[in-house]
Amino acid sequence: MPSFDIVSQDDRQEVKNAVDQANKEVQNRFDFKGSDARVEQAELVLTVYADDEFKLGQVMDVLRGRLAKRNVDVRALELGAVEKISGDKVKRPVTIKVGVPQEKAKHIQKLIKDAKLKVAPSIQGDAVRVSGGKKDDLQAAIQLVKKSVADLPLQFTNFRD
Repeated sequence: MPSFDIVSQDDRQEVKNAVDQANKEVQNRFDFKGSDARVEQAELVLTVYADDEFKLGQVMDVLRGRLAKRNVDVRALELGAVEKISGDKVKRPVTIKVGVPQEKAKHIQKLIKDAKLKVAPSIQGDAVRVSGGKKDDLQAAIQLVKKSVADLPLQFTNFRD
């Protein structure tokens, strides 16, 4: 029986490369000379440091640009609150979301069921598996999900025939 998985994941190596490129650009930019602006990475949590909130916004823009160039969807970023550290310096944690959250998976499952397609969606951990009798039905489900879910970067993987 043909099936595929709906997942939300990012290439960690591309994220690491984007962080390295962003740090290099921040070090070389004239408006950051003498500044302690940088991005640090610990697995799926990035921490952005800067001298003030304005520079923090600029570093975030550089990071977003580098992530976009490396084909990492910026919708996967979850911004934390800006925290003050010593003096005027600030930091902001940025979490990279991986996996389809449970409530979003239920929404996708309900969306596919309400469309009356001849497929069967099921939630499996942090992914949604869709199986059906024909490839055309599965492709219709993919198009429906692509059109309806815009707030989460989704990939359609593990297509089995």
